[in-house]
Amino acid sequence: MITVRRRVAAPPDQVWAVLADGWLYPLWVVGASSIRDVDAGWPAPGTEIHHSVGAWPALVHDSTNVVEAEPGRSLLLRARLWPAGAADVRLTLTPDGDGTLVVLEEQVASGPMSLIPKPVYGPLLKARNVESARRLANLAENGASRRRS
Repeated sequence: MITVRRRVAAPPDQVWAVLADGWLYPLWVVGASSIRDVDAGWPAPGTEIHHSVGAWPALVHDSTNVVEAEPGRSLLLRARLWPAGAADVRLTLTPDGDGTLVVLEEQVASGPMSLIPKPVYGPLLKARNVESARRLANLAENGASRRRS
């Protein structure tokens, strides 16, 4: 499991608002280039974001679905990227003074990536998740979800 922690200078409800807006997903998830569709009811368990990874014309279309959601507190996603496999990603939000401690945990769940030793993929995945957490913080701190309404 790869774990990244980041303090966000915004309350948990603002961080959750970014996570709950599926259309913002490619703005904070490193590697996601665009969203094709977001299921109604996102982020309820069973709903999906249909995303693309890469750059045109070499786009890979796949999806991420919600496994568990506790609004304002935690979100467990199953992120797929064919042909690499799938990963489970848990985001936990804990109040921290006037801000939020975000813990982002990722575990390769299936596919060819699960055959690669963690010391090989771990540093790259950790760097990607550090940047994803930084982007999530930036969106929450600057009210990205409020501007879309």
